[in-house]
Amino acid sequence: MAMKKYSFHYGHGHKDFVIDSDRVIKEVKMAAMEPLQDIKASVLDAIYHPIGTKPINEIIKPGQTVAFICNDPTRVANSFDFMPILVNELNKYGVKDEDMRIVFALGTHRLMTHEEMVEGVGEEVAGRIKMYNSDAKAQDDFEYFGDTSFGTPVWINKLICDVDHVILTGTIVHHYFAGYGGGRKAILPGVAAMETVRVNHSFMLDPNSGLGKLHGNPVYDDQMEGVALFAKNRSIFLFNAILDDEHRFLKMFAGDYDKAHIEACKFVDEVYGVEIPEEADVVIASCGGYPKDINVYQMQKTMDNVWCAVREGGVVILLAECEEGSGSKVLEETCRKYGSPDAIKEQLEQNFAIGANKAFAVTRLMKKAKYILVTALDQQLAKNMLFEAAVDTVEEALAKAEEIVGKDYKVILMPTGSLTVTIVKNN
Repeated sequence: MAMKKYSFHYGHGHKDFVIDSDRVIKEVKMAAMEPLQDIKASVLDAIYHPIGTKPINEIIKPGQTVAFICNDPTRVANSFDFMPILVNELNKYGVKDEDMRIVFALGTHRLMTHEEMVEGVGEEVAGRIKMYNSDAKAQDDFEYFGDTSFGTPVWINKLICDVDHVILTGTIVHHYFAGYGGGRKAILPGVAAMETVRVNHSFMLDPNSGLGKLHGNPVYDDQMEGVALFAKNRSIFLFNAILDDEHRFLKMFAGDYDKAHIEACKFVDEVYGVEIPEEADVVIASCGGYPKDINVYQMQKTMDNVWCAVREGGVVILLAECEEGSGSKVLEETCRKYGSPDAIKEQLEQNFAIGANKAFAVTRLMKKAKYILVTALDQQLAKNMLFEAAVDTVEEALAKAEEIVGKDYKVILMPTGSLTVTIVKNN
């Protein structure tokens, strides 16, 4: 027996645990890459050598207006590093501070506080540029652009409708039903109205939706159609970055919101996709700490990634503090009311609702494996959401896992479960 100590991110800190290393099939880590050393040079290189469009200096004209779309706190973007660079570059080409605005892509998430906005883009930019929440519930804030062929009514925030240029910013990771984040998602669902998001997200029930799937995925195809309706005769420029597990920049992509995004997704697969020899009896995973484990709503994305690494009937032990609880009363109530993945899905097929869809996203994974949380979440609340258990330590979780899979279990470790996606070798 060779006991080894591990330390995984948990909330704003870490959780330590000890396990017999002979049990460990693999510790899943993203491909080793040197982070970018000169952030400014990398940003400028991306925007002056874009993919699929002219460089930024040939697009921007003096006196024009620009709306930036930036990530909300649930997504790590390091906007505070690149936003000052982008804003100052636009100044060079005659765009004044007062002719720029920042719209935070909340989707259906809660409104950001002013302090969170400042933290997001940095004090310098926050002190110069007007900042706004996109509130999906405020229907009067949105303009209608028609329906997609999927039947989604496209309502987009007016704050990005009356400017000369829209610049999409953010980072890209795999997404459990939209394929990948980034790109068009800054607009839809990022700054779209509630009904637009609701109808689009209803396609997550389609078996063709899923992690790492773009074309042919109805969620993605619908989003692209919706953004195309908005983008007609409009200037849209993409700036997306890829981060490592320590939130350091690995690569930056800029240009056409479709073509540049496709290239960036290829890089995401290279960096975050990791081969494993087999699925494990037990997977011990961390979301990577705050904000990926801020609540169950966000934690669920990690649940999907680690699902790929556990065998049928196995156990996932997930380290997720969930300092903001579930993140959705609708999620809680749906789980409590219907009590099983199949019943939740049946209800969604009849009446698709935001929040209830997350109940489906969480519980459908439990048909393959049991999920035990190492968390600050209330134990009864965790039970109500159909988790096997909520405990304080990995050791407690392992004792419960042993009752399910037996004493001779094998383990896969995923310290950055929100980023890495496992692929069974030769599968």
